[in-house]
Amino acid sequence: MRSRRFLWVLTALATVPTPSLRSQTFPESDRDTAWYSVRGERHGVSFFRQHRHPQVEYEAGETLAFDRYHTVDVMYEWLERWADQYPDIFDLYEIGRSFEGRPIMQVTITNKEIGRDVDKPAAYFEGGRHSGEVTSSESVFWLIQHLLQSYGKDEAITQLIDTKAIYLRPQNNPDGSNMYLHSAQSNRSSIRPHDSDRDGLVDEDPPEDLDGDGVIYQIRYRPDPDGEEEATSILDDRDPSGRLMRRAAPGEGKWIVISEGIDNDGDGRFNEDGIGGLDLHRNYPENWRPDAGGDMTGRGYTQFGAGAYPLSETETRSVVLFLLSHPNVSVANSQDTRVPMHLRPPSTSKSEERMYPEDLAYYVYFDSLGMGITGYPWAGDVYYTYRTRVPVNPFTGDSARPGPLFGHSPDFGYWYYGSIWYGDELWNGGAMEDYNDDGLLDQFDALTWDDQGNGGRGFREWEPFEHPTLGQVEIGGFHPKFFSQNGPPEELERWARNQALFNLEMAMHLPQVDDVATQIRVHRGDGDSTTYEVTVSWTNSGRLPTALKQAQLVKIVQEDRVRLEFDRDLMQQGEETVRIVTPSRRNKVIAAGWTEPGETKSVTFQVRTYGVPGVEGTVHVMSTRGGLVKVPLVLGEPEG
Repeated sequence: MRSRRFLWVLTALATVPTPSLRSQTFPESDRDTAWYSVRGERHGVSFFRQHRHPQVEYEAGETLAFDRYHTVDVMYEWLERWADQYPDIFDLYEIGRSFEGRPIMQVTITNKEIGRDVDKPAAYFEGGRHSGEVTSSESVFWLIQHLLQSYGKDEAITQLIDTKAIYLRPQNNPDGSNMYLHSAQSNRSSIRPHDSDRDGLVDEDPPEDLDGDGVIYQIRYRPDPDGEEEATSILDDRDPSGRLMRRAAPGEGKWIVISEGIDNDGDGRFNEDGIGGLDLHRNYPENWRPDAGGDMTGRGYTQFGAGAYPLSETETRSVVLFLLSHPNVSVANSQDTRVPMHLRPPSTSKSEERMYPEDLAYYVYFDSLGMGITGYPWAGDVYYTYRTRVPVNPFTGDSARPGPLFGHSPDFGYWYYGSIWYGDELWNGGAMEDYNDDGLLDQFDALTWDDQGNGGRGFREWEPFEHPTLGQVEIGGFHPKFFSQNGPPEELERWARNQALFNLEMAMHLPQVDDVATQIRVHRGDGDSTTYEVTVSWTNSGRLPTALKQAQLVKIVQEDRVRLEFDRDLMQQGEETVRIVTPSRRNKVIAAGWTEPGETKSVTFQVRTYGVPGVEGTVHVMSTRGGLVKVPLVLGEPEG
């Protein structure tokens, strides 16, 4: 059994053997696992009615195709296979444990013979943070396979893997993904119990698959006109078939639309406190705000699902601690579904108000580059572009307004970590084109595409159902898992591939310390001493600087530096035969600022030797994000 690295994220990196994923038992098969809701139900997929969806692959086959979604266990099996098949360029390791105790697996892809991953420029790509947004996991999974299969065949990818390190985490929330793909339940959070409705209970009112078809659709019904229930929906008049519903203006509603289920806690609301509720994408330290109810003044900002404190969740904490111990990462993407959009900072202000213009120019460039690769209709910041992408609400006539979002990973990625960081949203809910030319991509367009291009598989016709408490209702609507939140399997590879190719292109832009050269001038001194001027030069051959302006500000990276190293015995005081005169005997490092793309820099040392010809040493050009390059140095006899 080979050994695999385990990252002790609370301390430092260590290398220890860990059990094979193939031999581990996960929580849902452990009948003694003590995760309970207030109602006494246990978390984990075996504690609900299990269901196998035809859109999902549950056992790993001989070949890997992206015509179905893959469970956590199938992904783990392929990660094990790739670790066996590509030992020279692939490392598989456990980065942490989820709430339920599942291993969170991560991989590093780099040519190990050419250098350590931490000595190379790096990128980080993550999926699966939101449990139901499984397309993001598939994109990272696709990219892993693409890199491995292309190495040695594609010149650009081979060069990338030889000179860079790519860190990839396809499943950052394995508990949630596991539940999503094995049951009718859906959520976007972790599965840690959470009091989402603030009634003192946790997870006490989840939705239910009442008709036993394995999918939690919508329920629609007309309330008693003499009752207390307020109708909030009407038929969408753009759809003559009467299938689409939309929210109504106050007082104009005719229908009530809820998710499939019952009012378990008897508070008059349906399914308002389902499984989990903590949002891993609101748990980052930059601009974090307390969860709903956590502001004691009642007048401050709060953020639903934020967690008890920044990085309270092991899944998020493992990301941040890994990256802080790996400051060589310049580009990152932590992906979700389903806008679709290349989503980036800021999340609390307009881009121009807080970002360095030089950094913003790179983001704007990647916005355009990404849209060209993926075809997404939007790219830009969370605060303004995302919030105002539909300028006017078509049903209310209200103008869209910018709005903040707190504890968001792109903000951590830029302001705290000083990198190019996206939180891209994959898939479009089926709205492939603007069929009615109203300037919107919405549910009407999704229904039209489903009818014309998807064989009607994405929408379940409304059917009568006798509800346990509501009486006669109808069940139907868009498939919540494999149409609304994620695409039908036939669309999976296109979306996973296009997003992965954008991430790959970002990695191709990483900075790179390159073309390191030394020039030596020799001056004979008094007696047997000789002084050498050693000029070391290098170029950034990448397309990003070795530090964004924000990275320089927050000191996440050091200046690019050069160090000379000689045998310690030759530099012993009292017997020294080599002395570094400039910068000084004690300080053997010269800092040179940061290197822009295409820029060549140089520094000069003065070194004095005493009666020892042919002194050998090593030049270290050290850049936090541009890499570490070592070249030999020989100080020879002066000519003449």
